[in-house]
Amino acid sequence: MEYLIIVIVLVVLVLIAGGAMLVRSRRRPRGGGTPEAPAAASPPAPPGPGEGDGSGQPDLLIPTVTGPTATEIAEAPPPLAGRMTRLRGRLARSQSGFGSVLLGLLSRDGLDDQGWAEIEDTLVGADLGAAPAAQIVNELRTQVRVGGARGSDQVRTLLRQDLIEQVGADMDRSLRVDRHGDRPAVVLMVGVNGTGKTSTCGKLARALIGEGHAVLLGAADTFRAAAADQLETWGQRVGAPVVRSDREGADPASVAFDAVREGIEDRVDTVIVDTAGRLHTKTGLMDELGKVKRVIERQATVDEVLLVLDATTGQNGLRQARVFAEAVDITGIVLTKLDGTAKGGIVVAVQRELGVPVKLVGLGEGLDDLAPFEPATFIDAILG
Repeated sequence: MEYLIIVIVLVVLVLIAGGAMLVRSRRRPRGGGTPEAPAAASPPAPPGPGEGDGSGQPDLLIPTVTGPTATEIAEAPPPLAGRMTRLRGRLARSQSGFGSVLLGLLSRDGLDDQGWAEIEDTLVGADLGAAPAAQIVNELRTQVRVGGARGSDQVRTLLRQDLIEQVGADMDRSLRVDRHGDRPAVVLMVGVNGTGKTSTCGKLARALIGEGHAVLLGAADTFRAAAADQLETWGQRVGAPVVRSDREGADPASVAFDAVREGIEDRVDTVIVDTAGRLHTKTGLMDELGKVKRVIERQATVDEVLLVLDATTGQNGLRQARVFAEAVDITGIVLTKLDGTAKGGIVVAVQRELGVPVKLVGLGEGLDDLAPFEPATFIDAILG
């Protein structure tokens, strides 16, 4: 009996050994050779875009650059002085501009009552305003009659002089953007949505940085979705730090206060504060704008309050200007979308309405298409 048990055990052991040999033979590569190396011996492939490596750390990916190209960022902006002369072609490129219409009327052999009436209508249609248009036409007719001016060139010269006078060649259009004492200059940018207010903040920052200023941007437009993101993008494009809140709907006065405080601590030259694009019909929002200015003035002077207006909005833009002027002391006007417009007379109308000068004009969508307003260059451009 003992021998039988021993035999059975030996048979089982033989069967187990044979099975193991069979498994090993199946793992060998075809054609013989050595067994495959363990998979761990091969270096792991790098993760593809968007894949994780299991460590919980973000992948090191090549960033996608949005906005301007590297060349565009590296190029130094042209100086503010003289920009309008370089961009004057933008003002005359539209055949519907009132300068083109005036030239057509003045090119006639003679001007009768009907011709003078058409000139006045053209000036009114260009948002110059009824009173300034009538004044210009009356003075021009008197000059032609008394001075004996004949021909379109002579009349054009007289018209140019009258228009420059109406635009206000003697108004102070300088920008107070230089650091004074131990405080930076503070520029408050105001206006309704859609006028190019935030873009103007970025373009002005770029121009000032190009002239050697250290500039900081404050994202106090906390009411419009993604407004702070838009300003931050501009900051990255032009090389200016941006102070913003980490949540939407934050108190804009608080953000403005923090921006100016950081500007003081960092000893920057200019702080540009972008405010919410308030509807001029919303009294509560306009009151909030006054609060922003008052809070800033607890620690620094607000040197400029620039009202951004769309030059194509005409009389609606004038209504906006009136209400903003009641809420906060406007020191200057920025007219955007002035290139090729038939509404160039808005320059005269808004200055007469507010008693403050147009200081900057937007003559295109490019980074450097913001220019200081120059009356003579403007009139020469629209008259051709």
